[in-house]
Amino acid sequence: MPPVLDMRDVSKSFGGTMALSSFSLQLEPGRIHALVGENGAGKSTLIKVMTGIHQADTGEILVNGQPVTFRGTADAQRAGIAAIYQEPMVFPDLSVAENIFISHQNRTQLINWAALNDEAAAMIARLGVTLDPRRAAAELTLAEQQTVEIARAISLNVRVLVMDEPSASLSDHEVQRLFGIARSLRDQGVAVLYISHRLEEIFALADTVTVMRDGRHISTNPVEKVTQGSMIAEMVGRDMTNRFARETSNDTGQVLLNVSDMARTGVFRDVSFSVNKGEIVCFSGLVGARRTDVGLALFGVQPADSGRIEIAGQPVTIKTPAQAQALGIAYVSEDRRKLGLALTEGITPNITLAMLPKYSGPFGWLDRLRELADAQGFRDRLNIKAANLSIPVGTLSGGNQQKVMLAKWLNTRPRLLIVDEPTRGIDVGAKAEVHQILRALAADGVAIIIISSDLPEVLALADRILVMREGRIVGAFAGEDATDEAVMSLAVAAPAALVQVA
Repeated sequence: MPPVLDMRDVSKSFGGTMALSSFSLQLEPGRIHALVGENGAGKSTLIKVMTGIHQADTGEILVNGQPVTFRGTADAQRAGIAAIYQEPMVFPDLSVAENIFISHQNRTQLINWAALNDEAAAMIARLGVTLDPRRAAAELTLAEQQTVEIARAISLNVRVLVMDEPSASLSDHEVQRLFGIARSLRDQGVAVLYISHRLEEIFALADTVTVMRDGRHISTNPVEKVTQGSMIAEMVGRDMTNRFARETSNDTGQVLLNVSDMARTGVFRDVSFSVNKGEIVCFSGLVGARRTDVGLALFGVQPADSGRIEIAGQPVTIKTPAQAQALGIAYVSEDRRKLGLALTEGITPNITLAMLPKYSGPFGWLDRLRELADAQGFRDRLNIKAANLSIPVGTLSGGNQQKVMLAKWLNTRPRLLIVDEPTRGIDVGAKAEVHQILRALAADGVAIIIISSDLPEVLALADRILVMREGRIVGAFAGEDATDEAVMSLAVAAPAALVQVA
């Protein structure tokens, strides 16, 4: 069938930076079209042009064969184009039905609440989901909030739905339900543009895949004619062979952290483990296994109620992040946008934020030159790609934001680094760079705890793997002995007798 959306030779620049360069894309009704590329490849700019947030500098956009000009998101919505994102944008204090029809109501019109709820229930039923239209959006899970956004798009007679990293924060079960919704929309004749860094999802869901790099169109092929290797090669434009292979351990055998019987009421219990200098210990498990809570307890954000923590053989008390930092512990949050970075600030203040006393000069004034020198050092060391150090961190790609957050905590010179979901939402090239950074830190003797839901990442990095389920460590593996099946079997259903932790 002819494309419902046809973008021809679209270009968009910001200052001297070319975000899109003569990019073309055709989306056909009743097809799921995947779009892949590294962070910074231009995917976000493409979506914003497609949905009317930005206007293209040159090129042409056609909807059902007719040229269109989008002056704003309302124009795109009227043309049947909508988008949902990794972080759903719902009004938490409004009901499900109100969120679905928020763009429909005439301010002078009385609302028939019974009819509104019935129509909302019908929209949700089209997606094969059961959801009470009267529930407040604040009570919904992320997956349910995404369902509300998709139902809102359907209510606007969506013909093109962009799904931008929709699975990044979902459990496996929720991802499968999302796939079912995407397929249902496809079967109803909607053109779905699916964007994900999880390449296995592309093969499971998409009909067609387009690769872009540096704002340019690289290839478009039926998904059955591409391989993961060929996609990666086109995405990064360089050889990624063995970038994710296991490397020799840097474990020194000298215990830095020893945790005994640590517990937090109603959250986790009986947590005991150790981490050596130069060792990478990975916590694996399903979403909700309470791995992040263990990391937050060690950093003093949500302190444990009981148990014993020793650093270099000395018992310590950690009730606040300041105490943890004074002991040489650093914590890289899984949510860099909300908890890790000041997005409106430049790269330099983000890197130096955790160590401001270090830069305090006479009368409390900050030594800006010293700040800049240290920031430049981390920019070079971690290969942070940015025009300059003063640009807002929020304008960087996800991979470069992750590197800035790592730099912030490396600047504290930690003895123990806790990294929660180190590569969530970043592309394969940036992921390889983050892995190399972590390995280099271990080689320098830093003890590292990684909390990750990415099993291939865990198997590639870990010297030891600790598996958690329902707030308990249910088993441990030496990194070289672990397999996908063994780790997942423990994460899904713990055996009657817990596996002895090495």
